[in-house]
Amino acid sequence: MSRAFVAILLSASLAGCSMLDALNPFSSSGSGPKMAELRPIDTSADVHVLWQEGVGKGDGYIFVPAVVGSSVYAAARNGTIARFDGGQQVWRIYAEQPLAGGVGADDRLVVVGTAKGDVLAFAAADGHLLWKGKASSEIVAPPVIGSSVVVVRSGDHRLAAYDALDGKRKWVYQRPNPPLSLRTAAPPLLADKYVFAGFPGGKLIAVGIDNGVPLWEGTVALPKGATELDRVADVTSVPVIDGRTICAAAFQGRVSCFDLGSGNMIWTRDISSAAGLAVDDRYVFVSDDKGAVHALDKSSGASIWKQDKLFLRQLTAPLPRRNLLAVADVQGIVHFLKRDDGAFAARLSTDGSAIVAPLQSQGSHFIAQTTNGRVFAIDGQ
Repeated sequence: MSRAFVAILLSASLAGCSMLDALNPFSSSGSGPKMAELRPIDTSADVHVLWQEGVGKGDGYIFVPAVVGSSVYAAARNGTIARFDGGQQVWRIYAEQPLAGGVGADDRLVVVGTAKGDVLAFAAADGHLLWKGKASSEIVAPPVIGSSVVVVRSGDHRLAAYDALDGKRKWVYQRPNPPLSLRTAAPPLLADKYVFAGFPGGKLIAVGIDNGVPLWEGTVALPKGATELDRVADVTSVPVIDGRTICAAAFQGRVSCFDLGSGNMIWTRDISSAAGLAVDDRYVFVSDDKGAVHALDKSSGASIWKQDKLFLRQLTAPLPRRNLLAVADVQGIVHFLKRDDGAFAARLSTDGSAIVAPLQSQGSHFIAQTTNGRVFAIDGQ
């Protein structure tokens, strides 16, 4: 099924909906569009696996690995949490219960969440349990760690901040939600005094990191349509910051960039994306919901190029490194595009299972975690 409805599930049942059949490349009806077959490419980049390790399956949940310096932290549904340094396992522990989302980490803490709303914090050095907290509902998004707080997004779209030392809750932010919304595994984004997060209804919100007080609200997309399903226009991916600009994408909506301090809109483009975007020194890159990858001018949003040969392959958000741009798909294949024109440069298969978690970067390397629970470090140049 489309990444919008599997990687980020609708919170209301939509079984039998013709829209799902149209988006589903594996639909049994046979009437919808089909996922693009991969054709041979002229390889111009050297990409190879540096190391790979198993951690455990996701079992329907999205487990995003965390990268801190030379360390990679990964988790699995069965409660496994592991730390790998240069591909060598440093420690592996089993939490007291099944986990429901990816890892948040820094050089002190490793934090995960559960479907019951438990927040579990472990020591990064050896994995021993430091504290537990409680959220208002399931935690499928990786927690985010600041200098003194851990910020958690729960499944009811609330943000909660916990003291990084002892786990005591400091504040909660919530806002009204529309009747239908997408279930998102996107964590909030911390920057300076702000916590940024996308919300149902196409909103990008900035709240104060010290107290959770809302500071500004930006409209990424405006819901439109005759039905509640048509009006789903949610920000379901992590916003990105570049200097004094923050950009976000919305499903059934737009890509929009705002002034970081004031929330004033700088530019917007009509591109629907549940997977998300990335930015480098020249471009904003976005994977849209039909499997096309776009490069947009960072200052104006004007189109630079579009790669549309990955139709309905349920792409992750793009990740630029050096002169390459990486996206992964439903068959566990990582595609490398040339940064300046979008042409295919290389292709690498992992374990054959889907990659739904966003790719992560470690220096010049790409880190991918598959739904079958293997973590890959990939070098591309």
